[in-house]
Amino acid sequence: MDLHHVGIAVGDREAAARPYLELGYVAEAEETLEAQGVHAVMLRSGASRIELLEPLGPDTAVGRFLAKRGPGLHHLAFATSDLQSTLAELAAAGAPLIDRQPRRGFGGHLVAFVHPRWYGGVLVEFVEASL
Repeated sequence: MDLHHVGIAVGDREAAARPYLELGYVAEAEETLEAQGVHAVMLRSGASRIELLEPLGPDTAVGRFLAKRGPGLHHLAFATSDLQSTLAELAAAGAPLIDRQPRRGFGGHLVAFVHPRWYGGVLVEFVEASL
């Protein structure tokens, strides 16, 4: 599977974007995801993507993450052409799925998360996307 993007929790998406923009990244898309409690900005350079996640409030998952750990790596996201099959394979292997069924994420993509304990402490997202 290919890496789709790296998710980074930030307190201020505009300030956090500046150094990446100076590296040549461009803002590909921006969206408020009420269900996930974030305002997300996707930055892109070639095939490389960085998703900046600013919480909508302190009681959101990313808000709690920032309060506990501060800004930084939030998750790695991998592209899959068939998210339902990927989830079934992970469940059969014993992976602790946060999402047993895909849900809508950034850009309308279907997404699902796997608990960090399965991947050595890293939260992993799978994104159904054209490969």
